[in-house]
Amino acid sequence: METVSDVALEVKRSQRFLAAANGAVRRGALLSMAGAIEASAGAILAANREDVASASGLDAAQLDRLRLNEARIEQMAGGVRGVAAQEDVVGAVVDGWVLGNGVRVKRVRVPLGVIGVIYENRPNVTADASALALYAGNGIVLRGSSSAIHSNRAIVAAIRQGIAAAGLPSGAVGLIEDTSREAAREFMRLDGVIDCLIPRGGKALLAAVRESATVPTIIDGDGNCHIYLDRSADMEKALPIVVNAKTQRPGVCNAVETVLVHADIANEAVPLLAGVLSGVEIRGDKQVLELIPGRATLASEADWATEFLSLVLAVRVVDSLDQAIEHIGRYGTGHSEAIITEDFGAANRFVRDVDAAAVLVNASTRFVDGGQLGMGAEIGISTQKLHARGPLGVEQLTSVKFVIEGEGQVRS
Repeated sequence: METVSDVALEVKRSQRFLAAANGAVRRGALLSMAGAIEASAGAILAANREDVASASGLDAAQLDRLRLNEARIEQMAGGVRGVAAQEDVVGAVVDGWVLGNGVRVKRVRVPLGVIGVIYENRPNVTADASALALYAGNGIVLRGSSSAIHSNRAIVAAIRQGIAAAGLPSGAVGLIEDTSREAAREFMRLDGVIDCLIPRGGKALLAAVRESATVPTIIDGDGNCHIYLDRSADMEKALPIVVNAKTQRPGVCNAVETVLVHADIANEAVPLLAGVLSGVEIRGDKQVLELIPGRATLASEADWATEFLSLVLAVRVVDSLDQAIEHIGRYGTGHSEAIITEDFGAANRFVRDVDAAAVLVNASTRFVDGGQLGMGAEIGISTQKLHARGPLGVEQLTSVKFVIEGEGQVRS
């Protein structure tokens, strides 16, 4: 087994070839990667079955993230192709100007360098993160969890085969196979090698990164997401949106966890919600319990702040848009928040006043995903404000450099 440092240094050496390659070469490498993933589907699924069979201590949501099937392999390859279909941003001029002395100034997009990703139970992240990093000219060091180690090995083997077939160094993608805490801590402290670390996982992982990391990080945070049904909400729109946001895949960060209902429509809306969410446990305030007796249990203070990641939904009746915004500001995690309304003014106030990476109007929170937003895929969804916020696609994995051109001018 290679050491953490050896893996990362190989990626750093290989990255300069990616940075020098033009967009067509990097795009060709991604298409080759996608083909290699499909060709290796049997080996990847066999490895994944080994992981699932040996998994212990994982809840239903975590097992769902871990488990692969043929459809998810196809989605993985499709995500890589979706990234390859994006515009090449490396070398693009962001803006420019000419100074009074004739000096020309421009800002140009450049790769970040070496991206580190530490993540749990989601082998699809291995492919998505690699594709995004490589297309942005970055190398990538991957450190998955022990529960997905066999799957990640098989996927990385396919990815590296595809990269090599396209004429780029396969060492640009590295996998840390040592899944110990000591190795994770060393990974987080590779100053001078890792240019940006992106953690994807639960509270314990994020806490460990905040405590131990000495390299720059972009936090992929919790998703305690809300949908607010305004007094003018069209229930024909609202009900399918809530069902989709809660039940399509409850164990992901953009699933809705709390629904807020305006008091003016609560008598109609709350029973309708209970009816369409037949398989969902509802935890509500006292008014919700009165409207659907026997169907809900009383929500605790902790429930409003909980990312359930399961078929559990908190429901509260609020007196106004202001109260809904106040609730979201108190309990939300800054991920994705939605309003269902036919009132243009209410929609504008919600968009303006709710502080989150993504704000939606009359749409499911499940759209906050790089693949759904036309970005091909995403390496995470940042809930912080620097250096990037929201889904992290190719552009968000670049920085800028100033290019200053003169004709012999000197500063006076």
